[in-house]
Amino acid sequence: MTGAQVFSPADIEQIEKHGLTVAQVEAQLEIFRRGIEPIDLDRPCTVGDGILRLGEDEIDRLGDLYAARGADPGRAMKFVPASGAASRMFQLLVSCYAKHGRGGRPVSMEEVLNDPEYAEIPKMFTQLDRFAFYDQLRAGLAREGKKLEEMLEDGRCYQVVEYLLAEKGLNLAGMPKGLIAFHRYPDHVRTPFIEHLVEALFYLRDRNGRCRLHFTVAAAHRRLFEQHREQVLRSLSRDGAEFMVDFSVQDPATDTIAVDHDNQPCRNPDGSLVFRPGGHGALLVNLNNLQGDLVFIKNIDNVVPDRLKPLICRYEKALGGCLVELQEKIFSYLRRLDESAAAAADPAPLLAEIAAFAAASLDLKPPAAAASPSQQAAYWRSRLDRPLRVCAMVKNEGHPGGGPFWVRPGRHLGGKQIVESAQVAMENEEQRQIWEQATHFNPVDLVCGLRDYRGRPFDLAKFTDPRAGLITRKSKDGQELKALEHPGLWNGAMADWNTVFVEVPAATFNPVKTVFDLLRPEHQ
Repeated sequence: MTGAQVFSPADIEQIEKHGLTVAQVEAQLEIFRRGIEPIDLDRPCTVGDGILRLGEDEIDRLGDLYAARGADPGRAMKFVPASGAASRMFQLLVSCYAKHGRGGRPVSMEEVLNDPEYAEIPKMFTQLDRFAFYDQLRAGLAREGKKLEEMLEDGRCYQVVEYLLAEKGLNLAGMPKGLIAFHRYPDHVRTPFIEHLVEALFYLRDRNGRCRLHFTVAAAHRRLFEQHREQVLRSLSRDGAEFMVDFSVQDPATDTIAVDHDNQPCRNPDGSLVFRPGGHGALLVNLNNLQGDLVFIKNIDNVVPDRLKPLICRYEKALGGCLVELQEKIFSYLRRLDESAAAAADPAPLLAEIAAFAAASLDLKPPAAAASPSQQAAYWRSRLDRPLRVCAMVKNEGHPGGGPFWVRPGRHLGGKQIVESAQVAMENEEQRQIWEQATHFNPVDLVCGLRDYRGRPFDLAKFTDPRAGLITRKSKDGQELKALEHPGLWNGAMADWNTVFVEVPAATFNPVKTVFDLLRPEHQ
């Protein structure tokens, strides 16, 4: 069925204004009709079988190596996905307010406490002064002639929640997560955005004193981030440090069409097609556009106060050093392959050396035993000349999300992969058991080598598994729909990279998924 038969002229105009083609949208519809094959797990990656555990001396050695190499001007930077809204952080409060606060009636702590769905909320109000946004809340209410303490004593919790979340108050539920006050210091508070900048001073500063960071943000929030950047940069610049901070938004051309249960395009009340953001995998375009060299990737909410930064940054530098060391060896082998071919030398000793290195350091298998020397050289050139990533892994302590697994080739690219639960056929007993045997978890803390041995940026789109997307169920305006997500940024989007997993302490992973996480000791 052609696009012209499916879409009206108005549809085609909307598709093209979105930066898409009819053929691309038809391809997305075909994915919905065909479905996405699950990942075929072979076994979890474990320490000694896909996950590297570093000794204390090795951590220090690699950190020193990164400090020497990563300080080259303009070489290292951080890429932070920061488009998430804080609405999920405050979801429980929003739900409670909708249920118990209707009509502006007083709501007592006892009433909320007796509702098991909201048992955590009274804990928040009894410890409200431990939140970094407490003074902001108190001062805002005071400007309206209200005293926070009296409101809590009178059981007017609903008014406090309303001021916290609503546009007429602090509007925290409508803010990007990166701009919420997370941590309190003696004379100021810090947002995750600020904490990422401060962290960068420890391991991103080059020899010219520059720290380079790139944040991907929602288009609606870009101006807020830009204003916040201007407010804080002057106060953070110290000891000759200079921040180079820029932003990008997710390209609308990476959005995907939504469909109903019959896989027909969903439409808005005005008859226009419904498009949705294509998930964090769409950020591969943003990462590719940077044409970076050594790029650290970390989520916006995984930050800590200053007292914990030395531990965090020690391991960040070790990850960077691990990547630099591997990259230098890979580049050396690729250059030697060039030299060997130019000199018409016997490649056998070099090929044996490469095979031993690749097996020990990258868990790569050699080509078929029957391959000729020229075929082996071509294989190793193709296998080594691609992006490289070193990914932190923490011991599995029940966090939701993905982890490191060995994947059987066939349906998808095989080898070491980061896999999300939604990619696995959990109804299959064997696959479910393999999933449950996982020893480690992906904290989204990785460093990437994005240039080849000649210094040219890789085209990252060439190293993805396009079949590794996700079909999810969503709702919009009361309408149930199915949405398509591109292969995840650190999942299928990097599936054909060379990959190394390194164990790091659980203390390096401190995300804030709900507002109650800010009460944990790590964030106080």
